[in-house]
Amino acid sequence: MPHRFKIVSRANGQFGVQFAYNSEVIVWSENYASKTSAKNCIESLKKNAPKAPTVDLTKDEKGKGYRFEIVGSKDGQTYVRFVASNGETMVRSETYTSKASAKNAIQSVQKNGPGAETVDETG
Repeated sequence: MPHRFKIVSRANGQFGVQFAYNSEVIVWSENYASKTSAKNCIESLKKNAPKAPTVDLTKDEKGKGYRFEIVGSKDGQTYVRFVASNGETMVRSETYTSKASAKNAIQSVQKNGPGAETVDETG
């Protein structure tokens, strides 16, 4: 299965989460102090992302609860973030020149995330 969640090492003994298709990282997390927190992030994405609504902040849409947000960047591009019900950003994407690419990233996480294997690359 080409889609997978990866737990990766970050600086200062911390951990991160990536959701990737083959070698392309679609979304990634902030740093976590423990591997357990990284695993919890993955489980939450698998559980909550498939039914999460998409809120387009570039159109001044509002949202609450678990949600994907399409966010405008300063240079006119967009990126995606998945936000937990407490308002914390769990993962984000690269910036895209087209909003269609941002929507494709959301669809990939929603469709392929629940069945994706988790690979621990921290050694």
